[in-house]
Amino acid sequence: MTRAPRRARPPLAVIVLATLGLVLLVGPLVAIIVRAPWGRMLDLLSRESAVHALGISLGTAAAATGLSLLLGVPLALLLARGADERLGLGHRIVRSLVTVPVVLPPVVGGVALVALLGEGGLVSGPIAAVLGAAPPTSAGAVVLAQTFVAMPFLVFAIEGALRGADRRFDLVAATLGLPPGRRLLRVTLPLIAPGIAAGAALSFARALGEYGATVTFATSIPGVTQTLPMAIYAELAAGDRDAAIALSLVLIAVSVVVLVGFRDRWLPGVVR
Repeated sequence: MTRAPRRARPPLAVIVLATLGLVLLVGPLVAIIVRAPWGRMLDLLSRESAVHALGISLGTAAAATGLSLLLGVPLALLLARGADERLGLGHRIVRSLVTVPVVLPPVVGGVALVALLGEGGLVSGPIAAVLGAAPPTSAGAVVLAQTFVAMPFLVFAIEGALRGADRRFDLVAATLGLPPGRRLLRVTLPLIAPGIAAGAALSFARALGEYGATVTFATSIPGVTQTLPMAIYAELAAGDRDAAIALSLVLIAVSVVVLVGFRDRWLPGVVR
């Protein structure tokens, strides 16, 4: 029986550079864990400002995830169908536009939202002229900013699940005379439910950690629009590094839970 050849050892330069890259990515996380004020953690996280920021973050991130599901699932269905039917240039343009918020600097996304929905904006301006008032700064503005940056993650996760799903179930349902709407609800969506869950989790984590677009569009008002990332920056500006580290650990914990829990969905080929 022939033994499989062993893989050649990577060159030393590759090992050294890869190690440096790993240190650059993991080092800051290790440092924040080591430097965390574990003895004061409960006291720091129970401050009124921290509790308010955490509540606003969880509430707005959940709302943004719900809005992303409401709008993103249909969008993912259309994108997946367009890819299957090879609709060409129009489909590629739409998909590129959906990708833009992922690569756009967050503060630019906030400026774009201001231009559309802020005071004198393209949409809010005419509305304000009719109603006689500009749109107020509120948690709703936070939700819109978070949805803008988070929904693409959900769309791409669901689109990938749709394109990888076994279409034979849908074909059998169509053969049996099930109308398109019922096929969607009873066959397609249950089939891709794990992909939807993974996309929703990634969307929630991205919304929870959003800062640039949110602070630009919704501003940072303690108890109203100040989310955890804004509170972290405020604590750093005030010189309270321990409080900033404690709040940062909350966001890190959420990110780790999401990535570990859904690793098989966002990283193909990972073995349990």
